[in-house]
Amino acid sequence: MTINPSLRPARSSKSSEALKKYGSLLIPVLICVGVALVIWQVLCMGPESKMPGPIKVIEQTWKLILDPFYDNGGTDKGLGLQILISLQRVALGYSIAAVVGVALGVLLGVSQFMQRGLDPIVQVLRTVPPLAWLPISLGIFQDNNPAAIFVIFVTAIWPIVINTAVGVQQIPQDYNNVAKVLKLSGKEYFFSILVPSTVPYVFGGLRIGIGLAWLAIVAAEMLKAEGGIGFKIWDAYNAGNEDSMSQIIICVLLVGLVGLALDRFVGWLGSRITSDH
Repeated sequence: MTINPSLRPARSSKSSEALKKYGSLLIPVLICVGVALVIWQVLCMGPESKMPGPIKVIEQTWKLILDPFYDNGGTDKGLGLQILISLQRVALGYSIAAVVGVALGVLLGVSQFMQRGLDPIVQVLRTVPPLAWLPISLGIFQDNNPAAIFVIFVTAIWPIVINTAVGVQQIPQDYNNVAKVLKLSGKEYFFSILVPSTVPYVFGGLRIGIGLAWLAIVAAEMLKAEGGIGFKIWDAYNAGNEDSMSQIIICVLLVGLVGLALDRFVGWLGSRITSDH
């Protein structure tokens, strides 16, 4: 029996499949965000409410949203420039923490002597809150910018150290036996066995570290900094204007979105490098 081609179901095109895929991802997000905004708006509709609803927040910060890169000199800058100032500090402090943390983690992983000696120090220092380091760093550097970078460094380094050390310790013994049989040099062992085996652990620590670094910079800038998104939040609070709360809310939302983007970027980078190994 011959089937009429016109009666056959049409093959779904790639564009329709992509539309279905992204639609299944975006629709739940849009619905949940919409419900959250409605609940927020309803809760803030009372005349005694100190918290502005989302509609009022947008109305009072519309100019800030439309012009994120204005610069009136000094610390009077748009939200985009304030975020860039914070990101520059995070990039420097986090990069130093990543290099030092991975090196220290490898040292702790390969040397039982260093592990026993340094582990108590790491366990104590990693529990110190970021803001507790700020007075110490200000006393050392006598300048807000390097003090903030130091706070980022000392906050982000510990999960990188710990995860890297765990990754080195989890290298299968069979790999080490093969390295001994093949008489691999230190350089060959490092690039052929140690690095591929520890990359997932290292990026796990780097991902935790970037989140802590972003938390630390906002907190440090709120207390002592010239410029940055944390400074912008504290400056809006001190201004005490009618739209101060709306400015703070839009800054907090922006901080969350940038933190999410940083986390996803490090996770994506780790997945790409891990897949290469």
